[in-house]
Amino acid sequence: MASLTRQTSGGVTLLSDETRPIGVTLAFTERSGGVSAAPYASLNLGARCGDDPARVAENRRLALAALGAEDLLDRLVVPRQVHGDHVVVVRSAEPDVLAAARAGAESGADAVVCTASDVPVLMCFADCVPVVLVAPGAFAVVHSGWRGTIARIAEKAARVLCAEAGCAPSDLLAYVGPHIGAADYEVSEELAARFVAEFGPAVVPTERHLDLTAAVMAALASAGVGEKSVAVCDVSTASATDRFYSYRAEGGETGRHGAIAFMRAGEATLG
Repeated sequence: MASLTRQTSGGVTLLSDETRPIGVTLAFTERSGGVSAAPYASLNLGARCGDDPARVAENRRLALAALGAEDLLDRLVVPRQVHGDHVVVVRSAEPDVLAAARAGAESGADAVVCTASDVPVLMCFADCVPVVLVAPGAFAVVHSGWRGTIARIAEKAARVLCAEAGCAPSDLLAYVGPHIGAADYEVSEELAARFVAEFGPAVVPTERHLDLTAAVMAALASAGVGEKSVAVCDVSTASATDRFYSYRAEGGETGRHGAIAFMRAGEATLG
């Protein structure tokens, strides 16, 4: 059963599954415990929002240290997120393989599927939907903004993850992290109509308000991931800027919280 609990480690506040399901450590960071100054205060993990790169690097070190993985910092994979549906697969921690995976991620990717131990993956968010998928011996980290959501990036990542792990969708656990809630997310009539056409009326619960949670859940269900296997953070980033970054609520000038996952050698459970 997937679940998320809030905890603090080394001053860094995390939402994580303390059971470390199937040997995977995963967490969604909050914005406290870092070294960045306003408007990026304080644990900004995003390198493309205008913050001092040295502070971002230190924040990433602090985030990994909070998860007991500071020693893996030089293997960290951080894609250039482009609001698409491209999935990069990391199958080895060997330097040349990791370099090739990083090159693919840097050219643009919104999901990383990883079957390699001791390779942490980080994606960054400020209203978009973070999704972590866990399988026997593998995991995926997914960035699902509205474009990725309507392109069913979570579904695509789940299918790639199952193929790489050699498992069934029923073996997956899914974690949907903090993102903008429907009450805070008013969109155009045209975009609302597109989402209704793709996912059904439940994704627009009130006029022009888009429920990204419902859309992501529908995409995961299409991949065969049951609702009981999904844990959801129901805090809207736009209404909780004391805890999370929100591009919409903070006028576009803000930092990024993160979704992080990794497996330790010898600890991942194989299918």
